[in-house]
Order: sequence, then structure tokens, then C-alpha cells
Amino acid sequence: MNPTLVAALLALALAACRRSEPAASLDPPRPPQVTATVVPASLLVEAKQVVTAIIPTWSSTTAELRLWERDGAGDPWRLVQGPWPGVIGKTGAGWGMGLHGRGPFPGRDGPLKVEGDGRSPAGAFLLQGTYGYADRPPATTGMPYQTTDEHWQCVDDPASNRYNEVLDRRRVAVDWKTAEDMRRADALYTWVVDVAHNPTRIPNGGSCIFLHVWGGPATTTVGCTAMEASWLETLIQALTARPLPVFVLLPRAEYEALAPAWELPPP
Repeated sequence: MNPTLVAALLALALAACRRSEPAASLDPPRPPQVTATVVPASLLVEAKQVVTAIIPTWSSTTAELRLWERDGAGDPWRLVQGPWPGVIGKTGAGWGMGLHGRGPFPGRDGPLKVEGDGRSPAGAFLLQGTYGYADRPPATTGMPYQTTDEHWQCVDDPASNRYNEVLDRRRVAVDWKTAEDMRRADALYTWVVDVAHNPTRIPNGGSCIFLHVWGGPATTTVGCTAMEASWLETLIQALTARPLPVFVLLPRAEYEALAPAWELPPP
């Protein structure tokens, strides 16, 4: 057969196949959050607010939290709130994925956070949105807010295309087997701040990391950082959205070692 004719027939066949494929559906509107991106080592250069959570060691389950502010890059940090107590993962902390990069910051060591290990991610992360049971957010907050109901979930199934996303399950095709309910039967998610850990959603990298209400000072979490409800509400009231606040969780020794390079407030 004439080669030119063969090429023409193949082109027509491919075009017919493409026309027969269903049109791609548009993604539904995303919840009010900003996707974080990995930035260079000078990770706090644009930050005007930082929430610090210092833990004694990698295996500790308690944290000391503070909120700091400054006027601009290079200006001194001012203590705005705290210190106040918090609790973290039942097995302590491990390097996560965030503004500092993936895993241990260069020159440092320590365990690595993975899905299901019960560790809270250590490092620096944007705070990208808030959720809660109330119809409205705490007064004066500048952060985006979403009221949650029984349809809102955070997907923790690494096999899902929606892994590590907070969403309304009515608006997407459900392809996951497990997920966190954002409207619980208890008070733990009365207020939630979404921590941008694993922003590129690498499977098994860890998912659904929040600041949320604790069950008490003797409790632990499965990877989040939790605190008393009034402290969390007060924190949300103070947060602004431009630029997004940064959350830093580190063992004290790591915090002290990285404070100069990261432009951190004093420990």
C-alpha cells in the first residue's frame, strides 16, 4: 500500500479515537486554601507571622507554642502570644516535607515522617486555611475559613488521586478507602488550621496534618499538633493571610542550630 495513504489512514483513525473519548470534567472548586511550594533556605524571608512549636527531643510528645510577628524581612520578631502548651504525635516527630524541603534539612539528621507512623512532621510549613464547626470563623482572623459538615473529609489513602486533600466528597469522584472526617462526633476539630505538609502530595509522605483542639494535656495525636480550644481560637483570630503564616516545629537542639539560617525568633 502507498505509504502516504497508510499515514493518512492512521491519522484519521487516531483522530476518531480522540473524538470518541469522553470530555474531561472540570475539577470542582477547591476549599479555601493556598497550595504551598518549596522555597530556598531563606525560608522565612517573606514571613511576618510564625507559630513556633518547640519540643524537647525527637521522641517527645509535648510542645511549647508561641506566636511571633514582625513588620518585614530583617526586622526583629515580637512575641504576640504564648507560651502555651500543646501535644504532638504519639511517637514524637520526624522531618516532614515543607518550606525546608523534603526530609532532614541539609547538615541535620533525625527521623523521617511517613504515613501512619504517628509522628508529627518537623520543619517549616505554611499555614494555608482554617476549618471548623461554626458557621463563621473566629472574629478578626484574616485566614480563609470553611465550615465543615458530615460531607467534608481529608483523604489519607495514598492510592487516591485526592491524597492529602481536604474536600467535600459530594463534589468529587470518590476513589479512596480511608479518610479523616472533618466534622467529628467530638470537639477535636471544632477549630482546625491546615498545615501545608507534603504539599506536592507524595504518596505515603504523610497527610492531613493540622493544628486542632486537644483531648487534654496528657493526650497525644496521630501526627497533628493539638492544644486547648481557647488558645487555638485566639491564635486563629490573630492570623493573617498575606503573606501566609509559617509554622515551625522542631526539637529544641534543632531549633537552636537552625535559628540563624532560618531567621527564627529566639527559642
